[in-house]
Amino acid sequence: MSQYQAPIDDICFNLFNVWQLDQYWQQQAELKELIEADTAKAILQEAAKICEQQIAPFASVADQQGAQLKDGAVTLPQHYYTAYQSLADGGWTGLSGAAEYGGMGMPKALSMMVDEMLCSADIAFSLYPGLTAGACVALLQHADEATKTLYLPKMYSGEWSGTMCLTEAHAGSDLGIMRTTAKPLDDGGYAISGSKIFITAGEHDLTSNIIHLVLAKLPDAPAGSRGISLFLVPKYLPDAAGKPGKRNAVSVGSIEHKMGINGSATCVLNFDGATGYLIGEPHRGLACMFTMMNYERLAMGSQGLGAAERAYQNALSYAKERLQGRISEKDANKAEPIIGHADVRRMLLNIKTSNEAGRTFATWVASLLDKAKYDNCAVSASRANLLTPIAKAFMTDQGFDACVSAQQVFGGHGYVKEWGMEQLVRDVRIAQIYEGTNGIQALDFMLRKVAVDQGETLQALLADIATELARAPVAQAAALTSYVSRLQQLTKVLVNQDSRAQSANAYDFLTLVSYVIYGYMWYKNLAALSALEQDSDFVKAKQGSAAYYFNRVLPKADGLFALLSHDSDAIDKLAAEQF
Repeated sequence: MSQYQAPIDDICFNLFNVWQLDQYWQQQAELKELIEADTAKAILQEAAKICEQQIAPFASVADQQGAQLKDGAVTLPQHYYTAYQSLADGGWTGLSGAAEYGGMGMPKALSMMVDEMLCSADIAFSLYPGLTAGACVALLQHADEATKTLYLPKMYSGEWSGTMCLTEAHAGSDLGIMRTTAKPLDDGGYAISGSKIFITAGEHDLTSNIIHLVLAKLPDAPAGSRGISLFLVPKYLPDAAGKPGKRNAVSVGSIEHKMGINGSATCVLNFDGATGYLIGEPHRGLACMFTMMNYERLAMGSQGLGAAERAYQNALSYAKERLQGRISEKDANKAEPIIGHADVRRMLLNIKTSNEAGRTFATWVASLLDKAKYDNCAVSASRANLLTPIAKAFMTDQGFDACVSAQQVFGGHGYVKEWGMEQLVRDVRIAQIYEGTNGIQALDFMLRKVAVDQGETLQALLADIATELARAPVAQAAALTSYVSRLQQLTKVLVNQDSRAQSANAYDFLTLVSYVIYGYMWYKNLAALSALEQDSDFVKAKQGSAAYYFNRVLPKADGLFALLSHDSDAIDKLAAEQF
């Protein structure tokens, strides 16, 4: 069985040393009386206890038991109920929720670190509070005051949970062809009819009510995605007292039998004239839903990082204990720990350097969201928007690769269920697929984040990084500056390509930008070490890991620069029948 210990030291290092967010919090009127470094540490330590003691030890049990559908009702792994109640009782389900509606009002940078812990403990379990938090974000931004007052307090408290219902059997990434309809009713509500598939946490008895956010089309809807509206459809219609009342006409048709995240109830939901309420403006539902989807895409990054962190911890422990082969010739009859083998070290260092850069990156993106919120900073908002596809795509690609590499460290034992590594591989695989596949994230990054403004937002970010590096005493800054400069020049070329060429180059370009950004994250780590005890193992480990990244990982970007310098038309050389 795999183990897990929350990386509190590295989390605090990122919050307080790398990004100095405790100082930022004290400058904000909304936060200075609410949160400071000691309070944040206490929150993280309490979250770690729940994850380490109530969730992580039972992840394999949840995988075996799974979600079960019987007589139209879905039950979950037994320990989910007590673990979820602990989260709700402690206010964790509303950690970053708006205080005026009962949330704790904590900054996103703090709640994202808790998200990572939950994902390390059990990705499947994390989806229940995670989807609810995303639904709350959408309602907070787009619902009217009466709706927010009725629903948000109960969702923040964990009494009620939330989902998002987009996909239909014939409409995945192309939502414009969806068939779910919304018929206006005399009382101002709508009758929602249609079926949705792949609905995470779509039916269960973990909470007393489930609030579905459903995309559907009104009778007068324009064609395509411009005709989509967003509706709130509760499992139980609230009564006059705001409590769950009459059962709505929404039911579960089946649950999916999946490769992983078996504790998550992935449902087919049938809406048979279910009562729904319009959220936002008619035909503007996709924009409203993207508020939630962007939140969930950041959560996917946490899934990649969370799984990779647990995989690393277990692979490292195994590598230190497993005796196999000899590194030296001192005793030909004595096997030595495999951590001495160069290839095992390569795999462990690839995981370690990716995880730690990813944690710094996640903290950065979350802090940009906080600055966009508390400072009303347009630059921070645009940069968070720019970096969201990287958080979703690169962090989940890296997370899956990390879990596979960690499994490889175990050798044959990694393929056996009792060690827990194969479950991590199965569970994290979905993160590259749902909430928009990573290929779609790359297209979004290239076409809607970079090319849309001729690279202006990305170039401004790269220019700021270059300016910072020019003043840096860190030795690796000069090498990183070269990569930043080359990326600036390449971006100028790519934004002037036609859309077909940009689409062909999108995935490799996102990956290239990600390697360079992770290099910047390692520079930030090194720069923050000066305030720490230089002889400590923590500092020496950071310095050695940074050296590995700059010498053995960042050079992978060179191949991508070469690849992207070639014409992309080779991707269209074959006719469909020639594949």
